[in-house]
Amino acid sequence: MVSGKHFITDSKTLVKDSLRGLVLSNPHLALDDDQKVIYSKDLAAKQQRQVTLFCGGGSGHEPAHAGFVGEGMLTASVSGHVFASPTSSQVLSCLRRIYAPNHGTLVVIKNYTGDVLNFGRAVERFKSECLNQGKPLPKVAMVVVDDDVGVVNPNDDDEGGVGRRGLAGTVLVYKIAGALAAQGGSLDQVKAIADYTISHTFTIGCALNAASVPGTGMPRSLKDNEMEIGMGIHNEPGFETRDVEPADVLVSKLISHIVSSGPFKKTGKTGGRVILMVNNLGATSNIEMGLVTKLAAEAARNAGFDPVRTFSGTYMTGLAMPGISLSLTILPDHDTAEYKQLLGLVDQPAYCPGWINQAYAEDAGNTDDLAKGPTTHIEPAPDTTWEKVISQAYQNVVEEEPKVTHLDQVMGDGDCGQVLLAGATAIYEASKATQLPLNDPPAALARISSIVEDAMGGTSGIIYCLFLDGLAQQLRTLMSSNGSDALTPQVWGKAMLGALDTLYQYTTARPGHRTLIDALHPFADELGRSGNLQQALGAAQKGADSTAHMQPKRGRAVYVQQKDSLADAGAVGLVCVLKGIVNALCENK
Repeated sequence: MVSGKHFITDSKTLVKDSLRGLVLSNPHLALDDDQKVIYSKDLAAKQQRQVTLFCGGGSGHEPAHAGFVGEGMLTASVSGHVFASPTSSQVLSCLRRIYAPNHGTLVVIKNYTGDVLNFGRAVERFKSECLNQGKPLPKVAMVVVDDDVGVVNPNDDDEGGVGRRGLAGTVLVYKIAGALAAQGGSLDQVKAIADYTISHTFTIGCALNAASVPGTGMPRSLKDNEMEIGMGIHNEPGFETRDVEPADVLVSKLISHIVSSGPFKKTGKTGGRVILMVNNLGATSNIEMGLVTKLAAEAARNAGFDPVRTFSGTYMTGLAMPGISLSLTILPDHDTAEYKQLLGLVDQPAYCPGWINQAYAEDAGNTDDLAKGPTTHIEPAPDTTWEKVISQAYQNVVEEEPKVTHLDQVMGDGDCGQVLLAGATAIYEASKATQLPLNDPPAALARISSIVEDAMGGTSGIIYCLFLDGLAQQLRTLMSSNGSDALTPQVWGKAMLGALDTLYQYTTARPGHRTLIDALHPFADELGRSGNLQQALGAAQKGADSTAHMQPKRGRAVYVQQKDSLADAGAVGLVCVLKGIVNALCENK
């Protein structure tokens, strides 16, 4: 599941090289290469007008923390080696650089022993330096984020202990504190809002496996059917390993764990408004993130908490860990000044590579009716001839599906036969249920096109739809001029050629490209020329057979070495449909 392979030149220089890349792609940033400190280029101006903030820790959690340096968030960040705290000398260098004498500096760290000791020592060294130089005690404050409720040490007590780990909630802490600092808040005010956020933010993580560390590899691995609740961002063990569960079950349990945890209960809140952060731990796909976000918001509401702001993305990772973390920040009581202030700070734009500002727009009215399109009432009607045609075509597809599937397995992605059968089945069932206006061919074709779109999907599905749409338009035009009696086989053939012209506006596939067009075009051409159904079917069969010796020029077969004597699956599938149609019509004469 997790690869031990990495894009890497030298694990010893990886962190510096990564920071150099960050600066190259973000011109507002500068890098102290020796100390691995990222800072805003307008640092001197910031020091004159506001409290400065910095955060740091081991690398491997990108975009945290260097990715959040910018206007409205951090002033700087300092990075250690992968999963290792920066030294106190690195931290001291960063503090010296960004300290704002008139306004002060806030240091934000995660609750890990190495970070607490190294950052704490750097702060004390800075104070000593200032005093030894005859300067007043510097205005420096430090806050420690401990939002993890996934692993709570039972040996901790009121006198202290290791405490809870700092996780993705750290980003919310310096987002809110950084926004207030940018507004001109004092150090005491900025620290107070950071303290509130820390004491009201709770996070739990879940991973499908540990993350491979560059230069080291996989520290441990879960089984393919396992996941771990509470796994840390440094691959630390969580509190439970269990079988992988459906996402709705898992996410509901994670939210329930947060709101039932001891730290959360200490707030006394059993409901209210919250900020929800859904964090990608590094290797979770965006489509899965969307699902988890939806489920987390639902689970929070079911637990009595309304997410008035939801953030979903990659904020704090464990390298390429396949997992997620969920954070809830409890907001002050609604309609209070504190609530409005904190929500305003969350909404205040920040300009840094790791933070995506949410876009807001006023609801200008409902457009659902426009999206539905004009209301057209179609009266279903039976027709024995066309019911027989549909039935015979369906039976042919059922019989030929294994052959079509085999051809596509060799030269494509293997789903052509099943997709065709899905479409044929849907049309057949609609016919049996008398859901088609079979007395009105253009309307019937338009309805069949919609059925095909819902049932088939994929490239072949949309090609059938475009052709059917064009054919419905052609027939409607002919019937408007000459009535339904004008729909002779020859006229149908000419209408099909017109439908192909519609299709050709949207695809470059043409006869000779080894696609279903090699069967469809000869059928339409011969039917339009002679009006003879059997001759048209023979032309389609000949066209499909010829694809066995063609070089693929369209579709997935382009990427597969040509297997001589194997015809195109799409063309063969179309012929079995046409064969059912033609045989049924000829038997009905």
